[in-house]
Amino acid sequence: MTAAQPPEPQPSPAAAPTPTAAPSPAPSPAAPSPGQADPRPRRREQPGEERGDGRFPRGLALRLFVYVVAGHLLAGFLFLLFELGGGK
Repeated sequence: MTAAQPPEPQPSPAAAPTPTAAPSPAPSPAAPSPGQADPRPRRREQPGEERGDGRFPRGLALRLFVYVVAGHLLAGFLFLLFELGGGK
């Protein structure tokens, strides 16, 4: 018996299974692997360097602020001593 069988349906390209994850790109030669140390120095490890846009280094700016505040407190204390001690 040679009965005519209906043709088997072919899967369309849109119904083809898609990969679940995109292939990851190969690591660039400049990027170190997680087990290796980064050969490029970090900006944070170089004390005394300008911050890039012409500002003072953070440590210098902090010390300057502390010295200005301490100097004003000392000057205010001396002014108070002279005012209290030299009253006529």
